[in-house]
Amino acid sequence: MKKITLILGALAAIAFAQTRNNIAEEVAWEVGDQLIYKSDIESAYQDLQRSQTKLNGDPYCVIPERLAIEKLFLHQADLDTVEVPESRISAQVESQINYYIASIGSREKVETYFGSTIPEMREKMREQLTTQLRIEEVQRNLTKDIKTTPSDVRRYFDALPKDSIPYVPMQVEVQIISINPKIRPEEIDYVKAKLREISENVNSGKETFSWNAIRWSEDPSSSRGGELGFMSKSQLVPEYAAVAFNLPDASKVSRIVETQYGFHIIQLIEKRGDRINTRHILLKPKVKEEDLIEAINRLDTLQNDIVVNKAFTFEEAAPYLSQDKDTRNSRGQMVNQRTGTSRFEMSQLPQEIAKVVDTLKVGEVSRAFIMTDPTTYREKVAIVKLSNRIEPHQANLADDYQMIKGMYESAQKYEILKEWLEKKINETYIRIEDGWRDCDFEHNWMKN
Repeated sequence: MKKITLILGALAAIAFAQTRNNIAEEVAWEVGDQLIYKSDIESAYQDLQRSQTKLNGDPYCVIPERLAIEKLFLHQADLDTVEVPESRISAQVESQINYYIASIGSREKVETYFGSTIPEMREKMREQLTTQLRIEEVQRNLTKDIKTTPSDVRRYFDALPKDSIPYVPMQVEVQIISINPKIRPEEIDYVKAKLREISENVNSGKETFSWNAIRWSEDPSSSRGGELGFMSKSQLVPEYAAVAFNLPDASKVSRIVETQYGFHIIQLIEKRGDRINTRHILLKPKVKEEDLIEAINRLDTLQNDIVVNKAFTFEEAAPYLSQDKDTRNSRGQMVNQRTGTSRFEMSQLPQEIAKVVDTLKVGEVSRAFIMTDPTTYREKVAIVKLSNRIEPHQANLADDYQMIKGMYESAQKYEILKEWLEKKINETYIRIEDGWRDCDFEHNWMKN
């Protein structure tokens, strides 16, 4: 009797699983010959919840419409034979996974958080990124002939309702002169000796490279044993790439490599075509406090020559005295990498610079201060000049032309893509199943 009960229970469990599977594979939409399943919608909804993305509307209306739009663009990508280089996709996927690992703490924690293994995540991200990049290429082709003139921008701005004109927060324009404090030869010798000691222990089999990376490396990759993930030559600094791509196998550790970040030793994990996965250990020679003080004194003297003695201007000094390679050839002018302009909101500046700029009047040059280089994470000393402060205001053509031009071009692209979508919808067989129709869609999907 007990055995029969167990069999009946097992059969019931199988039937229940099959029922759940049938529900999961329920078709919600048909777009041409492409199907959108309920499970696709649920999966997309879970991704949005995990990323804490807010939707404007009912997710069970917004998400399937987005998926349907994707199907139409992907169909066009097939017609146009749009392809995305595999190396580009792989590089971005590995970069994102490495970011997750560095942020969350370990591969195991990432897998727990996302409820998937790293290989499963990699495959899903590869599929999503391929879709995204192919759609972006189709949209770029559809909108590539937009021409913008100042009169177009002016007419667009003049026609904007007052409540649609954006409010621009306070922005600043900043110039910088920075120098790297002297690093003493004995500090470099110490770092190199330590790296040679680690190499000998790894090459002799006494210790593993990854264990030493966790213990000693000063790179964010230390938490995952120094592993960087698959990268192309262009993603690595030249000195590192030159050595890493010439490593014959994983049995030996590379020679010591110096880059802008410090000194490395490298171990090959795997090569795949034009990409490589390596581990590394990074050690940074330390700056002595007295050398930091000496660098501060040098820049304070420079500041005094500019402000008090009027020996030269900030703009004249920057090309000759600044060691900041990104700004010295533009008279010290900092550029906002997010916008491509010289304007920064205070939150977009490195924290140390923002703190100093907040105390300056326009035209003033600061005293020397210590900051962390946002690229190399090494300490350096800087002085800054506040060259302009734009107070919070409602956008206008005189002060915000580039921003308004971007708004105009975005509006033009939206209209072109909207017109294309409406035409594509009319030409395509669309069927929305009962239970998925009662929505206020952005586009007219129910043509009949």
